Amino acid sequence: MTLNVAGTSVVRRDLEVKLTGEARYTADLKLPGMLHGAILRSPHPHADILSVDAEEALRLPGVRAVITPFDSSSPSPSGGRAPIIPSPSGGGSGWGRLAPDMSILDTRVRFVGDEVAAVAADNPDTARAALELIRVEYAVLPHYMTPESALSPDAVAIHPGGNLALGEVMSLERGSVAEGFADADVVLEDDFEIPTHSAAPLEPRAALASWGEDEDTDLTVWKTTRGVHVDRDALAGALGLSSHRVRVIGPFLGAGYGNKDETRLAGIAAALSQRAGRPVRLEYSREDEFIAGRVRHAAKIHIRAGFKSDGSITAIEASALLDTGAYLASGAGVTRRAGQGILYLYHCANVKYEAHLAYTNRPTAGSYRALGAPQGHFALESLMDRAAGYFGMDPLDFRLKNHVRPEGQPGQRTSPPDQVIDSQPLEGGIPFSSNGLQQCLQLGSEAFGWREYNSESGFTGLKDDSELSEPNHVQSFNQINHSSDNPALKRGRGMAIMIYRGGPGSPSSAEVRVEKSGAIKLITGLMDVGEGATTVLPQIAAEILGAEYEQVEAIFADSRGTPDAPITAGSTATFSTGTAVVQAANEVRESLMEIASAGLEAPIYDLDAAWGWVYVKSDPSRRMALAEVASRMDGDELSATASIIPGSPNHIVNSFGAHFVEVEVDTDTGRVRVLRYVAAHDSGRIINPRAALNQAEGAVSQMLGFALSEELVTDAATGVTLNPGYLEHKSPTIQDYPDIQIIFADIVDPVGPLGAKGLGEVPTVGPAPAIANAIYNATGVRLRRTPFTPDRVLAALGKSQ
Repeated sequence: MTLNVAGTSVVRRDLEVKLTGEARYTADLKLPGMLHGAILRSPHPHADILSVDAEEALRLPGVRAVITPFDSSSPSPSGGRAPIIPSPSGGGSGWGRLAPDMSILDTRVRFVGDEVAAVAADNPDTARAALELIRVEYAVLPHYMTPESALSPDAVAIHPGGNLALGEVMSLERGSVAEGFADADVVLEDDFEIPTHSAAPLEPRAALASWGEDEDTDLTVWKTTRGVHVDRDALAGALGLSSHRVRVIGPFLGAGYGNKDETRLAGIAAALSQRAGRPVRLEYSREDEFIAGRVRHAAKIHIRAGFKSDGSITAIEASALLDTGAYLASGAGVTRRAGQGILYLYHCANVKYEAHLAYTNRPTAGSYRALGAPQGHFALESLMDRAAGYFGMDPLDFRLKNHVRPEGQPGQRTSPPDQVIDSQPLEGGIPFSSNGLQQCLQLGSEAFGWREYNSESGFTGLKDDSELSEPNHVQSFNQINHSSDNPALKRGRGMAIMIYRGGPGSPSSAEVRVEKSGAIKLITGLMDVGEGATTVLPQIAAEILGAEYEQVEAIFADSRGTPDAPITAGSTATFSTGTAVVQAANEVRESLMEIASAGLEAPIYDLDAAWGWVYVKSDPSRRMALAEVASRMDGDELSATASIIPGSPNHIVNSFGAHFVEVEVDTDTGRVRVLRYVAAHDSGRIINPRAALNQAEGAVSQMLGFALSEELVTDAATGVTLNPGYLEHKSPTIQDYPDIQIIFADIVDPVGPLGAKGLGEVPTVGPAPAIANAIYNATGVRLRRTPFTPDRVLAALGKSQ
């Protein structure tokens, strides 16, 4: 299939306004009479709030409203349309339920920084000053900073039901690991640890709420969001409103990374606005974002695998202990996704993944790019590198031998044949819609020069699986590849492969409309969180309609007047909503072709459309502009809305990748420098190559911090976050990034829209294990805890700092 608009690097629609500063973010928005909000945060990691005295704060000039967890109702400034905020539910657990374990405000605080009360005032300084005047009486409770302590039998429940966040252990098994290990000639096992770190987005989250903006809406909210319809429904439920009376609008977003999916900030802004009778804008400070934003789940993973003497895999088993922090958020999805590589990356009939997800009194963990997959892949790919060394195999050859094939995993399918399959089914016997992992390994290794390195260095692996400070292959490599005469500088190369969901997610909808004037509109509630959906989806619509890209107007991210759309998450936007766009655009195209057939006096089968024209295929000189075709329609517009459940009943849709990296380790200082990086990916047909390149480069760059420097540190005694800022969190900058080469396999997925699959997250999975394996190749020591900071490298080398 020859494409015209899709597959080209058209300029992103948001690029110019972002570069010129014209783009308006939530914190830029102002309404007449708008107040500024501020939040009082808990100084305790775990406590019950006994009372809140806000009288002195309310007397401060300029303060217009205060809300506390003990409020049960508020005045109605919008002519009776505003609701009565629900009273506290049983046990005084707070009001305005936003999620099963989270209210707008609660009478229990669960981490240092948890929301206690909020103020709306004429200006930000007054609002912050008022916080100092609020008196709170706490009953301090025992706090738990680790999953182990939180899950101890005598621990106080952080939430009703106990501290096992899902209420049970997640256990997934295919085949029989007992039989697989019994059949193994060799069993290897290891332990790995991943601490938490922040996404550190450029834009802290913000919300602007206003009641009674128009007759059709009780509450209008502009917010940093991943999904306007999901947020609308959550806010409506918390505030006792019908969903159609709440409008949520998503302005430009300064990066999502998955962590802008919570609605508590918007709920507080809405409650303050209702109480004050005026619009209220609330913004997180940079420190707030590190403390009260969503962070990556800390995890401890024990993994073992069985092998035959030829290196084939007979069993893989892993157990994970994950820390969801104070609230569940997306913990269930993270817990499952942490096992995706373990369950599906390697061809193995016998696999088992078991996970405990615990509440603790640390900042809430939530959705963060790739939802648990970086944690699980770090453990898996480190162990598989050990296995390659044990069998004396090149790590590339080991993976070429053992990676999962297009036909999927061994075993029998058990799901109904008409059921759309999840991107991570446990069962075997289901093929992938496409699987370019072998192409990724070949393309990436060739671009990197992996074979040339092994030939020069005489690499044969570590057959005895020992860990030496100067293994022979490292000495040989460093005799050939060195950056200076400094013998302390050691270079090494490593690799990792990865799997992640390829796009199927929640049901999605899109409308394509062609007006009599010739205007073309693509309408969807989807939010562009930085991945480029407002560019890529119009490309898909233009391709189907035969229009030029510039002809398609994109109307996104407003819950009023747009079809329901899911959150932009899990690499699903292009696949899920793109599939709806294809269906809707095809329906409109059929109607346009009927009109053009009459005008051109040619049968529909002999018509095609491209670049804004409908033409006769047998005589392309006979053509008609799309705008003219539209002008001949009987009514004012042609419109079609498609609502789909994305995916396939016969295939698993996953994206794949293979990463290769070269590092330099200073064995005197412990510093690790990434010298160059090659990432090869199968994400189906690439709709916009430049945008895809941006996504993949950004993902790799972001996760260099995860691998080498970033960690959010919480004091065990006080629960205080010790490094809530870019400098202390050690987020990397442009000076820290190496040369990154991105390669896309030439794969056209038969299930995805125009052959596309998801891309935004799978590149985040590879950096940590690839770099860890490269450090081992350079030094002979394996690091089992991220990040690979100088002190940890020196400790592994047996040196003091």
